[in-house]
Amino acid sequence: QVQLVESGGGLVQAGGSLRLSCAASGRTISSYVMGWFRQAPGLEREFIAAISRSGGSTLYADSVKGRFTISRDNAKNTVFLQMDSLKPEDTAGYHCAASTGVVLTSRDYAYAYWGQGTQATVSS
Repeated sequence: QVQLVESGGGLVQAGGSLRLSCAASGRTISSYVMGWFRQAPGLEREFIAAISRSGGSTLYADSVKGRFTISRDNAKNTVFLQMDSLKPEDTAGYHCAASTGVVLTSRDYAYAYWGQGTQATVSS
């Protein structure tokens, strides 16, 4: 079983950037497809990005494509989400998740392990 802990959230002005990290323990993340999701109060959880086990393939939601970049460092057991050109509508709690599957997916039910999340707030 893998444990996930996110960090890097904070308050930033519109147009700014944040870099989120997801540190894993318990098992090496090289065994997992990794994803990022977000959830704002009163809204459903939203898929943001996913990355394959090797890091060679990525998948993005249309809402963040071209602004966000997912990456991973398997040697450091960490996944990252670089968020640029942030908008107020990006304000949410951001969670990383691990899937034992081999296919990149935006379906949250495919991810068995979840972190507690880190809050990102974008002011206008």
